[in-house]
Amino acid sequence: ATSSAMPGRRRQRQDAPDEGAAIPKESKSEGMEVEASGPAASKPDASASKEGPKPEEATAKDYYFDSYAHFGIHEEMLKDEQRTKGYRNAIINNPHLFRGKIVLDVGCGTGILSMFASKAGAKHVYGIDCSTIIHTARQIIKDNGFEDQITLIQAKMEDVELPCKVDIIISEWMGYALLYESMLDTVLVARDKWLNPDGIIMPDKAIMYMCGIEDSQYKDEKIHFWDDVYGFDMSCIKKIAISEPLVDTVNPDQICTKSCQLKSIDIHTVQKEDLCFEAPWKLTTTRNDYLTAMVIYFDVGFTKIHKPIWLSTGPRAPYTHWRQTVFYLHDQLTVEKDETVEGTITCKPNESNHRDLDFEIAYTFDGKADGKHSAKHSYRMR
Repeated sequence: ATSSAMPGRRRQRQDAPDEGAAIPKESKSEGMEVEASGPAASKPDASASKEGPKPEEATAKDYYFDSYAHFGIHEEMLKDEQRTKGYRNAIINNPHLFRGKIVLDVGCGTGILSMFASKAGAKHVYGIDCSTIIHTARQIIKDNGFEDQITLIQAKMEDVELPCKVDIIISEWMGYALLYESMLDTVLVARDKWLNPDGIIMPDKAIMYMCGIEDSQYKDEKIHFWDDVYGFDMSCIKKIAISEPLVDTVNPDQICTKSCQLKSIDIHTVQKEDLCFEAPWKLTTTRNDYLTAMVIYFDVGFTKIHKPIWLSTGPRAPYTHWRQTVFYLHDQLTVEKDETVEGTITCKPNESNHRDLDFEIAYTFDGKADGKHSAKHSYRMR
C-alpha cells in the first residue's frame, strides 16, 4: 500500500512575517501603511511604504515573495469543504455568540470568515492580513455588501491599532503538522493585546496525534531511489530527502498502530514558549507488519459554541488540504501485533527561519522478530 496523493503546493503564511519571511521588500519597512476599507481604522506610522502590487499588476517575482497573493492557494483552501464548512457551521449556527459583537479575523485572506461573522450578526469585523490578497478581499467585501460592517487592514498583527477591544477572535491558523508556519504565534499576539477578558477564540482547542504506518513501497520510490540513478550514486540527496517530512494523503489501510496524543493546546491559555515542546509517546501495534514511518495529524475544536464541532485531519477522517505529515524512519521495524514502540518527540521552530519546524523523533523497540532497536532522527519541515 502507498500514499494515494502527491503533495500539493505547500502553504506559506504571510500574515505576520518576521525577518527573512517571504513578503515583498517594499512592505517590510518599519511602520507599514495600513489601508482600511469600511470605517476609519488607526494606522501605524504615517511614513509607511506601499502595500505591494494589485493582483492584475503582480508578476511571478511578486508571487515568489508573497505566495498568498495568488487566488489559487485560496481556491484550494476554500474548496476544502471540511475546513470551510466547519468554520461556517461554527459561526453561522451560533448567532447568539456573534450578535452585536466586535470580531477580529486574524489572517483573513479572502475575507470568507469575516463575512460569515458579519452574516451571523457581528456589529463589526476587523480582518488583518499581510498578504496583498487584501486588495482582492476588499473588492469581495464590497461586492457582497459588507463594506460598512467589515474593515480590512494590511499589516502585521503586532503593528495594528484597533479602536477598541474585541469580543471574538476567529482565525484559520493551522499549518501542516498543526504548527508549521508558526501562525499561532500571531493569534496569541492578538489574544493578549485585543481580546476582552470574557472573549472567545474560534477554534479554541487543538490536539496533535501520531500513529505508525507501513509504507515501504513509497519510501523506495521517494528515498531509496537516490541510491542508484541510472547507475550513478546520488545518495547525498537521499540524506536530505529522508530528513524532510512528506505532506501527503495516507491510506488508512497503511496504519499498523493505534494512535497516541502528543500535544493538547488550549488557545485561551497557551503561551508562545509552550509551542516548543518535548513529549513522550507510545504506540501499540495492531497487526503483524513492517513499521516504516510515523504520521502526525491534528484535530481542532470549537468547544465554546452551543454544539461543539471538531475538525479532524486524521487519515481516517474526510480529506482536508492539510493531509497528514509523514516522517520516514531510517530503518523499518518488523513488528508483531500488540508490541509497543515508544520514545520522545521534540518540536520547535527552526532557529534560522522560525516558520520552518524542527522535529526530533527518538524511539526504542524490543521486538520478537528482530530484537532490540533504538534510534534518534532529526527532521526539518520547510
